[in-house]
Amino acid sequence: MSRLLAGIARALARHWIRGLVAIILTFVVVGAVVGSQDGSAPEDFSIPGTEAQKALDLLEERFPEAAGAQSTVVFTVKDGTLRDPERRALIGEALARINKLPNVVGAPDPVQVGTISPDSRTAFTTVAYDKQILDLKPEDGERLIEAAHSAERDGIDVELRGETIDYASQNEAPVGELVGIAMAIILLTILFRRPGPAFVTLFAALVGVAFSQLFLHAIAKPLGIPDLATVLAVMLGLGAGIDYSMLILSRFREQVADGDDVPEAAARANRTAGMSVVAAGLIVMIAIAGLMAVGIPMVGKMGIGTAIAVAAVVVSSVTALPVFIGMLKRFLRPKKPEHVAPSAVFSRWGGFITRRPVTAVVVGVVALLVVAVPTLDMRLGQPDDGNQPTSKTQRRAYDQLSAAFGPGFNGPLLLAIEARDGGRVQPAALKRLQQSLEGVDGVASVGQPTPNQAGDAAVLEVIPTTSPQDERTSDLINNLRDDVLPKATQETGLKVYVGGQTAGFMDFSAKIAARLPVFILIVCGLSIVLLMAAFRSVLVPLASALFNLLAIGASYGVVVAVFQKGWGNELIGADSDVPIVSFVPLFMFAILFGLSMDYNVFLLSRIREAYFEGDRPADSVIHGLSRIARVVLVAGLVMTSVFLAFVHDDDIIIKMVGLGLGVAVLLDVLVIRLLISPALITLLGHSAWWMPRWLDRILPNISLEGDHDSRREARAERKQQEQDRVTT
Repeated sequence: MSRLLAGIARALARHWIRGLVAIILTFVVVGAVVGSQDGSAPEDFSIPGTEAQKALDLLEERFPEAAGAQSTVVFTVKDGTLRDPERRALIGEALARINKLPNVVGAPDPVQVGTISPDSRTAFTTVAYDKQILDLKPEDGERLIEAAHSAERDGIDVELRGETIDYASQNEAPVGELVGIAMAIILLTILFRRPGPAFVTLFAALVGVAFSQLFLHAIAKPLGIPDLATVLAVMLGLGAGIDYSMLILSRFREQVADGDDVPEAAARANRTAGMSVVAAGLIVMIAIAGLMAVGIPMVGKMGIGTAIAVAAVVVSSVTALPVFIGMLKRFLRPKKPEHVAPSAVFSRWGGFITRRPVTAVVVGVVALLVVAVPTLDMRLGQPDDGNQPTSKTQRRAYDQLSAAFGPGFNGPLLLAIEARDGGRVQPAALKRLQQSLEGVDGVASVGQPTPNQAGDAAVLEVIPTTSPQDERTSDLINNLRDDVLPKATQETGLKVYVGGQTAGFMDFSAKIAARLPVFILIVCGLSIVLLMAAFRSVLVPLASALFNLLAIGASYGVVVAVFQKGWGNELIGADSDVPIVSFVPLFMFAILFGLSMDYNVFLLSRIREAYFEGDRPADSVIHGLSRIARVVLVAGLVMTSVFLAFVHDDDIIIKMVGLGLGVAVLLDVLVIRLLISPALITLLGHSAWWMPRWLDRILPNISLEGDHDSRREARAERKQQEQDRVTT
C-alpha cells in the first residue's frame, strides 16, 4: 500500500497538469450525474419495532386522507379579540388565499372549528396538504408565509410553524463553514510560516468536501441519505480534510528541506504520512459506519453519508494534494530550514513528561473525569420548536400556542385504534376508552374519537398537562401503555397504540439506549484490531481505546453542562434545560472515537518510527513529540475551530454536535495526545510495541512508516547524521 501511495504522489507531482485535468473531469462527470437527479431523498424516519412506529403505520394505512404534510398558522392580538368582525374578515381573506395555494386541501376558520383560546386572543388553523413534505418544495412554504402574513393588520400578529415552514427556511448562509475556514487559514499560516502551504492545504481539503457533497447529492435519492447528513459531512470533512492534508504537506516540506526533489519528496510524504492518513481515515469510517448497527434507518444512513465525506477527503489528500504540490511547488518550500526542524519546545516538553510519567497520567485522567461528571445527569430527548431562537417564527408560534392552550398542546399524543379481530371499531368501545382517559394524572384534555371512512380504525388525540420535553410527559406515556390502556381495552376488542411525535421521540431514545452497548463494542473492537495491525502492538491500542472513552465522556459532560444545566448557554444562543438529542451522543461517539484515533495514529506513528530507528523508549517519545506535536496541536486547533464555528447555527442539533465535537477534539489533543499518551508509552517501555507471534501472523501488516526499504534508509541516514555530529 505504501509503495502504491508513493507511486501515485510521484506521478501526480511530476505530471500535475494531467492530474488537474483528471480532477476537473471528475467534477464534471459527477456534477452531470447530480444534475440528472430529480426530487428529494426519500428520507426514512421510521423506528422499526416501536409502538410509536406501529401507530404511525396504522394511521398511514387507515387514514390516507390525513397523510399529507401539515403546518400551523397562529393568529394573536394584544388588545381586543379575534372575534371582532373586522379582524375575522382579515383572517378570512388570508385563509382564502391559503386555500387557493397549490397542494393545499384545507385551512379551516379557527372560530368556526373552535381552535381559539378562551380569551379569544389566540387562534390557529392547521394547513393540510395533499402531498408528503418530500413531494413539496421550499416555494410551497414561502407561499404559505406570504399568504398568512397578509392578515397582519389591525393589530393581528401572524406566526407559523410546521413541516413546510421548516422546509422553506433550510437554505441559509453557510456562516459556520466560512468562520471555520477563516480560522483554519490563520492557524495554518502560523504553522507553515507562509500563506502558500496554508492555502494549498485548504484547497486539497475543499476538493474532497466538494466531491463528497456532489456524491452525496447523487446518491441521496436512491439511498435516502438525510439532509442533516450533508451538513455533518461538511463539518467533519472540512476539519478532517485540512488535518490530513496538513500532515502530508508538513512531511513533504521536511523531505524538501532534507534535499529531496519535489516528486520524490511528495512520494516519501505519501508513503509515510499518507499511509497514516489512510489508516486514520479507515478508523473514522469504521467508527461512523458502525451507526448502522443501531437498527434505526435514519441514523445508519447518516453514518453512511459522513463516512463517504471522510473517504472523499482521504482520497483528495493522497491524490489532489500531490497535484497542487507539483503545480505550486515554489510557494511550498520552507523559507528557512528551522521552519521544519524538530521543535525545541516540544522536545523539552517530552523530556518533562518522560521524567514524570506517572504524574502526567494521573493529572490527565483526573482532569477528564472531573469534566465528565455532568454526564451522569444526561437526559435524552428531542428538542422542538420551543428550543429555536426567539428570532424564528416557529419559536414564537410555539410560545403563543403554549401560553394560550397549555404547555402540552405542542406535543399531543395520538392514539391509533384498531379492532383486534379485523372487524369494525364499535362506538361504545371508543366511548369507554375516551372516558377512561379523562381524569388520568397528567392528561389535560381528551378529544373526540374520529373513526376512518371504513370504520375499522380510529384516532384519538390526548393533550398532556406538561410540555413535550418534560420527563412527566414520558411518565404519562409509559403509564398509558403499561396500565391505563390495557385496562380500558379489556373485553372491548380494541388494540391501541400510543403514537405522535412526542411518543416517537421517546421510543427513538429508548431504542438508541438499548443498542448503545452493542455499538460501542463493535466500534471499539474493530478500531482496536486495526490499530493492532498498524502498530504491531497489543497494549497501545487497548490503552488508546480506554483513554478515548474518557475524552468522549468529558465531551458529553460539557454538552450536558451547557444545554441541560445552562452553564454558559447564553454564549452560544441556546436555552437551558434542553434535553440531549437522542442520537447526538451516539453520533458524537462514532465521530470522536474515529477522530481521536486520527491524532493517535499521527503521534504514535512518529514515536514508533523513532523507536525502530534505534531510540530508547523515552528518547523515542521525545523525538516523536519534537517532530509531530506541533502539527498535531495545530491540527487539533483547526478541527476545534471548524466544529465550534457551527455552535451559532440556529439548528439545535448542529449546535450540540459542533460544541461537543469541538470541545472533545481540544481535550483529546491537549490532555490525551500531548500529556497522557507520551507518558503511557514511557511507562510501557519496550513492551509498548510487543505483540505475540501468533497474533502477529494472523493480523495483516499495515506499515505506517512506509515500506521496509524506506525504514532502512531512514536508519542509515540517522546513523550518518550522528557520525557527522561526532566528527564535528
